[in-house]
Amino acid sequence: MRWDRFFEDLEDQLDSEWEAERAALDTEAERLRLSRIPIRERLVALASAGHQVVVDLSGGGETVGTVTRVGVDWFALQANARRPDASLVPLHAVMALGASADAVLSSVRAAAPGTALAQRMTFGFVLRDVVRRRIYTTVQLTGGRTLSGTIDRAGSDHLDLALHESGTPRRADNVTGFRMIPFAAVAVVRLDAAAGLP
Repeated sequence: MRWDRFFEDLEDQLDSEWEAERAALDTEAERLRLSRIPIRERLVALASAGHQVVVDLSGGGETVGTVTRVGVDWFALQANARRPDASLVPLHAVMALGASADAVLSSVRAAAPGTALAQRMTFGFVLRDVVRRRIYTTVQLTGGRTLSGTIDRAGSDHLDLALHESGTPRRADNVTGFRMIPFAAVAVVRLDAAAGLP
């Protein structure tokens, strides 16, 4: 009888040690998984769940909205359902993302790379669609300055902006100047509410 209890105690101790070792391995595996998640994949999870975020931009300022699309090096925000302004934010301009505790946790759990097409859509690619649509835009620079007009061209690393007033068409007599803006200097591109998201 005493030997039975002795062996049962040994089995319980061994079982407890194995459980502790399995828990430690699971914890380490989760730490390793978390160490490999890029912020882009967390943004994909936020877009899937429809969470609202506050984006602190380089150079100061912030923009608030729901993440609707995520490209390779940018993401889109929609201000709200009643006012469908869209903002295109290059990832390099993000200083911090604010979200609810639930959104932060779910973005870690559901992190995924997204569709193959979205993984290839660059900031320049989406801006070329804005060019094609002739959408009035407001470009906030990383230094804090804001420029408005129509994007005439989008190259591999820069855009050409024809400056003109809101509500006026992009015609030669309405244009007050031109700016070539490197993508690295762009904090956010806000699209006219009437135009919607490309």
